[in-house]
Amino acid sequence: MANAIVINPFEVPKGQEEEALAVWDRFAAYFKEQPGYVSAKLHRSIDPNARFHLVTVAEWASADHFAAALQNTELQLIAREAKHDFPNFPGLYEVIRDG
Repeated sequence: MANAIVINPFEVPKGQEEEALAVWDRFAAYFKEQPGYVSAKLHRSIDPNARFHLVTVAEWASADHFAAALQNTELQLIAREAKHDFPNFPGLYEVIRDG
């Protein structure tokens, strides 16, 4: 089976990009250390009116690896310590065509 892709768009209020990036960096450091993590890239919209200012596209060895990383108590602690909450909408995807 192919790797699982996590696409996670974030709503970031104007003027709060630096805070959002700091939160993203903390989560990214955690995920990089988890079994099954392959890679992640953070994208920034070039449209100033986009609903989702930041979008993460991450690759995991499997959906089960990603699910296990979400259940770790260390992640819950990081989430509690984050000073800002940026609404995000993660979803798991699979590649069905490559162009």
